[in-house]
Amino acid sequence: MWKEKRLTSLMLKEARSAGAHVASQLSQDRARYAELGQRLRSAPPAAILTLARGSSDHAAAYCAYLIMARIGRIVASLPMSLITLNRAPLLARDALAIAISQSGQSPDVIEPIRYFRDGGATTVALVNDAASPLAAAAEWSMPLHAGSELSIAATKSFIASLVAGALLTGHWQGDADFLAAVDTLPDALESAARCDWSAALEVLVPAHNIMVVGRGIGLPLALEAALKFKETSAIQAEAFSGAEIQHGPMALIGGGYPLLIFATRGPTQAGLLQLASEMRSRGARVLLAAPEDVAARDLTLPVAATPDLDPIVAIQTFYTMAAQLSVARGMDPDRPRHLRKVTKTS
Repeated sequence: MWKEKRLTSLMLKEARSAGAHVASQLSQDRARYAELGQRLRSAPPAAILTLARGSSDHAAAYCAYLIMARIGRIVASLPMSLITLNRAPLLARDALAIAISQSGQSPDVIEPIRYFRDGGATTVALVNDAASPLAAAAEWSMPLHAGSELSIAATKSFIASLVAGALLTGHWQGDADFLAAVDTLPDALESAARCDWSAALEVLVPAHNIMVVGRGIGLPLALEAALKFKETSAIQAEAFSGAEIQHGPMALIGGGYPLLIFATRGPTQAGLLQLASEMRSRGARVLLAAPEDVAARDLTLPVAATPDLDPIVAIQTFYTMAAQLSVARGMDPDRPRHLRKVTKTS
């Protein structure tokens, strides 16, 4: 029955449209990204901070990883309450503050961007609503061009946020090869949307809880997947680094415990494959998502033109499965319980 209903889900339709929206995104604002990149190269920031909530915070973690790995600059996630509630006297001059938001309406993202801009920081907003208060508050407003999202669960706007982070990093680094790889993302996303993860449903439809595991650049992918499990399927999901799971979380794992492991390409993959093998030996229900050259995989991870972009196409495939899972569990992925599309927190 769920196979008949799944095509009516707005979440599924919007997720599958990401490739077309990213193509539109890549056709616009390139000169502005190049100008921002030149600005950052000529006047390197003294500190770099990200400001975001929810899915946008996972996109910020991906952007931060790219900046640290490719440019070598340390990036921190700002606890916004330091400004909105504690009124901490943070030194803003010569900092770079990057805010990411779908709606651009949450006060606890807008107020810090205003604070940093007034204090002499370079402020950037990667925001889907170009007419939002956040876009107006930042010096550099970079629209995501993801179009309106009707489903409460963010999908295409999250993917566009990841792409915006890659564009920002690539132009800052001045890496023509990386930017050329970014330009191949629309086709890669279209292909990723067709990947079949229906094999995961046997494990996930009856699940009450799950651990989602990634590491390195794949950790933001695990964080986003865990949030979507909670939002759209009411599964108690926790995301962990493949290194962290060896500590306290290991005590939870017993026979039949479900784990989704994202073994993306790169130096962290070998350890994640070893973890999957160990968890299977403990009797856990492991769903190992890995590229097609990994024989032990349960789910095939699509890959992009370069490993640093793999999380963008991987989350596309996950979203397709997550929308189907929600319907299979008798839920509506477009209207999760107690949630609204725009959340305004202080």
